[in-house]
Amino acid sequence: MGTLIPIVVLIIVFLLIAVRKVGDVNLRIWQVMLLGAAAVLVTGGITPRDALASINVDVMLFLFFMFVIGEALAESGYLYHLSFRLFSRAESVRHLVFLILIGGGVLSALLMNDTLAVVGTPLMLYFARRHGISPKLLLLALAFAVTTGSVASPIGNPQNLLVALSGSVENPFITFPLYLAVPTVISLLLAYGLLCRAFPGEFNATPLVHREEEIRDPALAALSRLSLTLLILLIGVKVVAVVLAPDFDIRLTWIAVVAAIPVLIGSRRRFEILRRIDWPTLAFFAGLFVLMASVWQSGFFQPFIEGSSLDLAAVPVIAAVSVVVSQFVSNVPFVALSLPVLAHLGTSTVGMMALAAGSTIAGNMLILGAASNVIIIQGAEKGGETLTFGEFARIGIPLTVAQTAVYVLFLSLFPA
Repeated sequence: MGTLIPIVVLIIVFLLIAVRKVGDVNLRIWQVMLLGAAAVLVTGGITPRDALASINVDVMLFLFFMFVIGEALAESGYLYHLSFRLFSRAESVRHLVFLILIGGGVLSALLMNDTLAVVGTPLMLYFARRHGISPKLLLLALAFAVTTGSVASPIGNPQNLLVALSGSVENPFITFPLYLAVPTVISLLLAYGLLCRAFPGEFNATPLVHREEEIRDPALAALSRLSLTLLILLIGVKVVAVVLAPDFDIRLTWIAVVAAIPVLIGSRRRFEILRRIDWPTLAFFAGLFVLMASVWQSGFFQPFIEGSSLDLAAVPVIAAVSVVVSQFVSNVPFVALSLPVLAHLGTSTVGMMALAAGSTIAGNMLILGAASNVIIIQGAEKGGETLTFGEFARIGIPLTVAQTAVYVLFLSLFPA
């Protein structure tokens, strides 16, 4: 029974995240996840040492420093000033949603999807208030954009980075777009079509009136602009380094640290910014790592993998298993655990691309399928809005099924 405790806790966590309420008590996602982590610790589902070791320090630090940059951009007013330049061409809601999907998709391939989730959420809430658009529509557009767009790049998300570094993929900055760029564009268009169908009342012909927002804090805006410039430049250097000098690695954590330095050192409001960053999301991730580690240590899923009669190296099987299992053990640990299995089976490059695509678009199915979803919803709740489990799944499930079919069909055109 002891080995089943983490599975029982995981099921309860999923149910609580779905309903978000116990009696008259409203629960936040981070509170549910922390309770789940505490439950497996108290019941012996994982030892304190293993729980501490399971927390990915790189991910926690990356998010912390990105939250600092995101908070400075929003609090100074520079984020909304910049958005005028990027989105003022949008003449209608339809045009704006299209730009969010395509622009967010392209940027997430360059800046990593979690980064776009941090910076983009307050922007979506601003657009919703400014133009009277449903915040749920814009939050879903952002979520689907950053998840789908990140598929086509080795640095689009953490699981792709794992595949690129540990999956024996040659020239990842060429290989990923070659195999995944076309189905990713099709998948973004699918997201656009489903959102139009799900929110027909929002896509009216009323023209959008844009207004350039004043910068509230010029000093902080200058520092946050410098941080954003450093972030983009350092990621550019990383991309070039991977192509020209593969042995020279610039870790994303250090990129986030360096980019946040101007705000943390130069701003007199540094303590206010630190107080206002999204601490609940950091707590969520700590709890997530602990709970997922206990689930894997329970040994519940391993017999199903080892005793499967399926061809685990086949593209459709890799994609489908990636989508389904990533809902339960999270896509990053799933990919980390799958890579040695697929390497042992002699999986080809196309199989590794199926793993990257399946584990990533799994995030479009349910809220817990991607870290970026949680970042967006936690950020939205901080601004007084939210997306429920059902609202996300209503569009996310059919979208993910359709996108999985697109990736499988396209990858099947390549020799195994």
